[in-house]
Amino acid sequence: MTAPRVLTLGETMGLLTGGRIGSLAHVSEMSVGIGGAETNVAVGLSRLGVPVTWIGRVGDDSLGRRVVREIRGEGVDVLAPVDPGAATGLMLKELTGPGTARVYYYRAGSAGSRLTADDVPPGLVESVALVHLTGITPLLSESAREACLCVVRRARAAGVRVSFDVNYRSTLAPAHVASEVLGELAAEADLVFGSPEELAHVAPGGAADEPEVDALVAALDPAGTREIVVKRGADGASTHAGDSVVHAPGHRIEVVDTVGAGDAFVAGYLSGDVQGWSVEEKLRRANACGAVLCTMPGDWEAAPTPDELDAFLASGGDPVQR
Repeated sequence: MTAPRVLTLGETMGLLTGGRIGSLAHVSEMSVGIGGAETNVAVGLSRLGVPVTWIGRVGDDSLGRRVVREIRGEGVDVLAPVDPGAATGLMLKELTGPGTARVYYYRAGSAGSRLTADDVPPGLVESVALVHLTGITPLLSESAREACLCVVRRARAAGVRVSFDVNYRSTLAPAHVASEVLGELAAEADLVFGSPEELAHVAPGGAADEPEVDALVAALDPAGTREIVVKRGADGASTHAGDSVVHAPGHRIEVVDTVGAGDAFVAGYLSGDVQGWSVEEKLRRANACGAVLCTMPGDWEAAPTPDELDAFLASGGDPVQR
């Protein structure tokens, strides 16, 4: 059976990655690609057999055309109006060591940051099974923030589930600003994803220093009606749902590139959620998706198919033993 459709929206940019480890002050070659948290999730879902629609704006330029072509080529339904008044955003990835990188963003005033509520067609939100948002898009501009809030309001009114990955970017807004903006979205979500530090930014009364997870979860979900998914990287992840806490260990892998791993994790989790899987099954798939993504370069290129996940888990995907 085909899984229900997911809707996501946000900015995807051109991506230039250094050809070797070293400062961009000295690296002489770069590869060209694309990247964006929401489309990373969209591609991950599509490869796992989940129909998905992505909404975003692109500039009337070569990078914008590349964004649309690449994402559409992955089987994602793309609704990306061309904005003639702004360029497609750009990010540069500097490889700082084995499996580590530093990312620089050039997105101020970009086409993607000019996303508006009018870019979301009537009836679309109401027709999907789940809407997925991240904490990146609402911090891009006031119009993008209002677009996210509008989509969430429409989803709530239609009984559509909402997923929110905190995905806090300190370069977009200071913590106190982000806490207000992202907190209002987290408060409306059925599923909230984040590291303990990220959850501290959106939990009422949360503090970013040495957050205590149980207290954060209680603040985020006092009624015990939502799923709070705590991401811990190589240490795995936990889902808090009411009085239940389910933990799944991570995997032993040789890390090549960690950028995009959190998005792959979310795609794996949501692919099971829209199909009614148990929390245990969702966490198992999510951890495997995140691990596989780290084994190859790129923000989304290594997002696995179900067959690739089965092969990973059957050979070499041993859980970390602490």
